[in-house]
Parts: sequence; C-alpha cells; structure tokens
Amino acid sequence: MPRAHIHIVSPASARENNGNWQTASRWQRHLARDYRVTIGPGWQAGDAVPDLLIALHARRSAAALAAFDDAHPDRPTLLVLTGTDLYRDIRDDASAQGSLARAHALVALQPRGLDELPEAVRAKTHVIYQSAPRLRPARPRMPLDVAMIGHLRAEKDPQTFMDAARLVRTPNVRLVHIGAALDPALGRRAQETQDTTAAYRWLGALPHMATRRRLRHCHAMVIASRMEGGANVIIEAVTSGVPVLASNISGNVGMLGEDYAGLFPPGDAQALARLIDRSATDARFAGRLRRQCAVRAALFAPAAERAHLLDLVDNLLFPETQAHESAT
Repeated sequence: MPRAHIHIVSPASARENNGNWQTASRWQRHLARDYRVTIGPGWQAGDAVPDLLIALHARRSAAALAAFDDAHPDRPTLLVLTGTDLYRDIRDDASAQGSLARAHALVALQPRGLDELPEAVRAKTHVIYQSAPRLRPARPRMPLDVAMIGHLRAEKDPQTFMDAARLVRTPNVRLVHIGAALDPALGRRAQETQDTTAAYRWLGALPHMATRRRLRHCHAMVIASRMEGGANVIIEAVTSGVPVLASNISGNVGMLGEDYAGLFPPGDAQALARLIDRSATDARFAGRLRRQCAVRAALFAPAAERAHLLDLVDNLLFPETQAHESAT
C-alpha cells in the first residue's frame, strides 16, 4: 500500500534559511519515516494532490490553502501559525482570517499563542513546541560573545541590540549579530555601528550549522523581537546550554515561562544592556538563567515534537482509525 502524501507549503526556501524554512524542513524529517513528504512554495489546481496539506503562515500561504480547499474540500488541511500572521495579520488581513476558518486544524508554536486566536477556532488549535537536537554546552570564549541571531528586519528589532552595544559597560563583552540585511537601511546601521562601536560585530548570514556551532560558545543569546510565534533561536540556545535574554512579548514568554528572569521591555536598549552586564558579572544571576533554561529544554526535544506532530497528522489522515483505537 503506498504511503500517504503530505505536502508542506512553505513561503520560505532553503536559501532564505529563516524560521519558516527550518520548521518545514524539520517537519519533513519528522514525518518522512511514515509518509511521503514534499515541500514547495505553494499549491494550485493541476499540481499533484496530497492526502494532507500543511500550510505555514496564515497570510503568506493563504492562496495555496484556499486553492486546495476549494478543489479538494474532503482532504484535510493543517495551518501552522508561525509569527507575524498570529500577532499581526489575523487581526486585519482578510486572507489570513480566511485561512483560520478554512483549515481543519491549527498549530500554535507555544501556549500563549492561543490568547491571540478567536474563540471560534481555539478548539481546533494544537500547541506543538518546535525542537532542536541537544549540543553539549561549550565553555564561553573570551571576549564573552552575546549573540543575536536573525535577519535584519523591523520585526526582529536589531536596532535595540545595536544601541545596547553602545551602553554595555562590562569589559570583554562583545555583541555579535548573525543575519542578512533584509532591510538595507538596517544593514547600513549595522555597518555604521560596527565601524564606531568596539563592542559590536555584524557577521552577516551564516549557514545554519555554522551558526549553531558559534552559538555553543556564546555567553548568552539575545532575542529582541517585537513579535514572534515561537522562535527557533530560543530553542537552539536552550538546547545548547546558552541562556537567553528576551524581549518581554507573548511569543517569548510562551517559550521561556511566565517567571523567566531574563526578560526586558521591548525596544529598551538600556534594560537590555543592564541584563547583559548583570549576566556577565553576577554569577548567581547567570546560574539562575541557565537553570531556568535547562528546565525548559525537555519541551524542545525532537522526540517530543515528532510524537505530537505524528499524533496530529495521524488523526487528520485517519480519523476513523484513531476514533476506533480511542474507543477500545
């Protein structure tokens, strides 16, 4: 009997190497043992017809989801809310709102995401944390690198990270940004900051595994975003033993916990600089951050993500079988 076919619609490609692509490629690996899985930028009438369509991002994959649902309303669809769609688009974009209504099931990447959804669709929404393989923690090198990992665009707020580099007072601390300049103006600011600020370096885009290897040796990782669905970089830091300093937004709190000690107000460069200084000079505080991150690490295990994903996919593809097994 041929294996069921799952098609993942990803608005990003391997070349872009962003969070959407990381989710698509990782889910393909998780599902490949049980299903035939393809990834593409869309779906339209005339394309091969999968047994299940998984769409990433409510607005950017809306056309593909609508085309598939119109052509094959009897086949299940799964919509993954990945960030800007959950925290912006579904409020005022008709296509994103249509995606919420059309999809047979939704996935949020952390539990605080449920608060953003209309009551009518919460019952069909599932929380699945993303994952990353554990890397053995490495001793931070000198200077102490504090990394920000993410392409330069407004949602990631790289300006706050640049401004914090001018405010950090602890010697031998260096703020290192890894990411391509998707916004040319932010790229120019990053270059100017590097030219005028000894504590700041912008490395541009690096391959995924090269970034992870560099992250292992960092003292801390900063995520300064204005909006996040459930950031891969948090997972990769936590599973490498690197504490996180995060903007206090819903998506980051959902990943790190309500009582996480390493939060700062979004856009507040002075507060971020104080956190960096404290983490570098206060061993007890740094240890508290590491312990809190270590507690969260089990949530981000690949086996846990795969199990939750397979359970959801199996229920979508074979609802009668799953109902029978539950009854017995």
